[in-house]
Amino acid sequence: MATAPGNSSNDDLSNFGANDWLIEEMFEAWKKDPNSVDTSWREFFDKRAGQATPQAAPATAPAPAPAPAPAKAPAPAPAPAAPAAVTAAPAAPAPAPKAAEAPAQKPAAPSAPPQPRAESVSGPKNPGSAGGLSANRPSAARKIEESAEPTRTVMRGAPMRTAKNMDLSIQMPVATSVRNVPMKLIIEQRDVINKHLARTTGGKVSFTHILGYAMVKALSMLPDMNVAYDEENGKPVLVQNHQVNIGLAIDLPKPDGTRQLIVPNIKAADKMNFREFWRAYEEMVRKARKNELTVDDFAGTTASLTNPGGIGTSHSVPRLMMGQGVILGVGSIDYPPEFQAASDTRLRELGVSKITTLTSTYDHRVIQGAVSGEFLKVMHELIIGQHDFYDEIYLSLRVPYLPLRWASDDSAHRSYELAKGTRVIQLINAFRSWGHLMADIDPLEYSQRSHPELELEAHGLSIWDLDREFPVGIFGGNEKETMTLKKVLEQLRGAYCGHVGVEYMHIADTEKRRWLES
Repeated sequence: MATAPGNSSNDDLSNFGANDWLIEEMFEAWKKDPNSVDTSWREFFDKRAGQATPQAAPATAPAPAPAPAPAKAPAPAPAPAAPAAVTAAPAAPAPAPKAAEAPAQKPAAPSAPPQPRAESVSGPKNPGSAGGLSANRPSAARKIEESAEPTRTVMRGAPMRTAKNMDLSIQMPVATSVRNVPMKLIIEQRDVINKHLARTTGGKVSFTHILGYAMVKALSMLPDMNVAYDEENGKPVLVQNHQVNIGLAIDLPKPDGTRQLIVPNIKAADKMNFREFWRAYEEMVRKARKNELTVDDFAGTTASLTNPGGIGTSHSVPRLMMGQGVILGVGSIDYPPEFQAASDTRLRELGVSKITTLTSTYDHRVIQGAVSGEFLKVMHELIIGQHDFYDEIYLSLRVPYLPLRWASDDSAHRSYELAKGTRVIQLINAFRSWGHLMADIDPLEYSQRSHPELELEAHGLSIWDLDREFPVGIFGGNEKETMTLKKVLEQLRGAYCGHVGVEYMHIADTEKRRWLES
């Protein structure tokens, strides 16, 4: 009767994908004490128990009937036990031969290997004993004990459910598309965003936040990827989902020291801007860590995101769960293997970007390879800033200036082109003259401010120059030999584009102007 609710409807658990092990654990807790689980879980199990009760009732009736009968039947058994004691008397001499064999075991004692000992001697007596000690004796042969039989444990709870889900996933015909994506721009954008958040509202944006939002945008642009396969009356059915419920794989430590993977989802993620998606993501992680997730948090996932790159995995082909059309795997963010031994200086000179590997594992019954390849292509375009991807993120987070732009690395190799060091000095002077036009001085209204003379592209610079060092002369009150362009931009924006606008280049007196610069 106890197991009936857990088995009453396999269709109920099919909506939870890889999370049905959690349903099993919640069910066990509900059986012991219904008040120990959340109200939504209690209602869920009460409903399932009500469906299973009529089938379980007749099975329990005959169970207690035969139990008392055999309990009293063995009462007269001591009578025949007496002859057994009598017959045991002749068997008493049996241990005697063992006692006789005892002397035979004594010669076995010398078989123990002798313990080697270092002997002190006054001088070398044997060849090779220059240190005053005789040569080491050969080690006695050590007997290697064979290991015991392997331990076999019946899998229960989460491991059992995971194993069953893996068996089910094999029945699904899947294929995988792979694409390497440069991460230079997303790294720089994240750095700008987090510094803005540190100055204003607080919080921190991770790569998974941005990549997850890019996945939602790509699924919205390609609805043929937001589908699933089902069967009705034995006939195949294509399920077209009209909203993106993105599942987020979260690895959680358990009290016993083990770790488990749960996949709750953010519903209608395609209707959110980045700030809303970011907050929903953080709220989902918070609920997972505090064990506050409800039934609704797991049901209805249409696509999933997993990030094994966080533990160093560069390439992943995750399993696709029933009811979903695609799962996106994100690899580690690192330089290509052929450049991983190069120095930072050489990498900056060559303009080498860190990359990540994206894998799209999809249900081949409803999604074709060309569509999956197009999905990864759109992901690539979003990550390098096309389709106004970062503009939307900056607007939702109220970053007061325009995002950085993707561009090819360009070096001044012609005689009529200015050296990049000169271009950086021009950029510094432009901020001194026009930086106050980008100052955030309106506390009542947000607006993105920009000026063409203050963009990197206007001076022939790009994101590839941000980590390179350039001579800057007198800058920031000190005479510095060199500084990276990224630090130059940070100081310029902090000095001229903050909450106070400053402009002093109109002052003709050089001494006064130098004083203001410092």
